Amino acid sequence: MPKLKTKRAAAKRFKVTATGKFKHPKANKQHILGKKSPKRKMNLRKMGMVDKTNEKAVRQMMPYA
Repeated sequence: MPKLKTKRAAAKRFKVTATGKFKHPKANKQHILGKKSPKRKMNLRKMGMVDKTNEKAVRQMMPYA
């Protein structure tokens, strides 16, 4: 059986934790920041976790993660 290719777009967006879960940077931090509160912008800096309902789809895009 041939090797499976990793979807490069997914590899750039998701990182794998030590327990095998996926984390991703949060959205809405690029522009229009003036109307967002400092607390909200601070929380957007943190990484978010991929929901368990979407984890299977991400794992298919990154078979060797």
